[in-house]
Amino acid sequence: MDIKAEIQKLAKEIGISKIGFTTADNFEYLEKSLRAAVKEGRNSGFEHKVIEDRIYPERLLGSAKTIISIAVAYPHKLPVAPPKTQYKRGKITPNSWGLDYHYVVGEKLEKLARGIEDLCADFPVEQKAMVDTGALVDTAVAQRAGIGFIGKNGLVISKEYGSYMFLGELITNLEIEPDQPVDYGCGDCRRCLDACPTSCLIGDGSMNARRCLSFQTQDKGMMDMEFRKKIKTVIYGCDICQISCPYNKGIDNPLATDIDPELAQPELIPFLELSNGQFKEKFGMIAGSWRGKNILQRNAIIALANVHDRTAIVKLMEIIDKNNNPIHTATAIWALGEIVKKPNDDMIDFMKNIKLTTEDSQKEWELVRLKWQF
Repeated sequence: MDIKAEIQKLAKEIGISKIGFTTADNFEYLEKSLRAAVKEGRNSGFEHKVIEDRIYPERLLGSAKTIISIAVAYPHKLPVAPPKTQYKRGKITPNSWGLDYHYVVGEKLEKLARGIEDLCADFPVEQKAMVDTGALVDTAVAQRAGIGFIGKNGLVISKEYGSYMFLGELITNLEIEPDQPVDYGCGDCRRCLDACPTSCLIGDGSMNARRCLSFQTQDKGMMDMEFRKKIKTVIYGCDICQISCPYNKGIDNPLATDIDPELAQPELIPFLELSNGQFKEKFGMIAGSWRGKNILQRNAIIALANVHDRTAIVKLMEIIDKNNNPIHTATAIWALGEIVKKPNDDMIDFMKNIKLTTEDSQKEWELVRLKWQF
């Protein structure tokens, strides 16, 4: 039996877009850059903390011989646009459309693992699956397994699917002939570097993750002033470096999961009115929900300011009055200052009478006071 061919056939039946095989040899060449990212404070903080686990597969599976890398393509254009309503809409980036990709890829890896066990019924198969939050560096595994190359934006890019791919891997004790890395790359293209609004891309496939707008939409607390206008109407994620990539031009990837356009581009003001329960019920199954309602609502307040939505003024005043969430309150004070260019006496009275209970609110209030000159 040609086990590799059988696994490739199985992957196709499961709906895996691309599969590649590499040895379970170490990734020691990554150690210097991984340690530098930690030392220089460029990590997002979401990465696996033990660097040795990230570069030595046998630490994760003692009998490791092969790593099977899989990619599941996903679309970057909505199949159907959401209907026009009275409300402005925010944007959630394509990697968080539909069912959380951890479930989508995880289920496919589970089916692949069970299928491999069935194929090798007479051999004691040992396997360990990982999706995104595992220890291994998914992109390094995928590149070595021939899924695609790592672009200057740090993402794996293939000719077939561009960079819009979810990645996962299966470490196994099976010995399978490895694939070769692809023979194409970025060349001298630097469109992603030029397009990135925060210059977070270093140019060698690494980045200052803390300057990435995707990180900024997920970080806690007040968003730094530098990033607020740059997120525009995006309330989760960022794919500007992908939009600018020539490999993504003309790509029309299949659906990885059903997509509700109302969840991909939610109405901003109604989004601010969601309770925790309503948020979990409506958005709980998308990848972006892991960060919780409050941070995404903070982003929605910023998005309303960025589109200068005057219909949001009453809602912003209500958020400030209720003062249920200090970050929302301070962000709403800033947003009012952005939307209201020429305040009337009532608006100035409102601003004068705000109870400033935090340093953040005080700081944003002072900025509005200077802008409005009261």
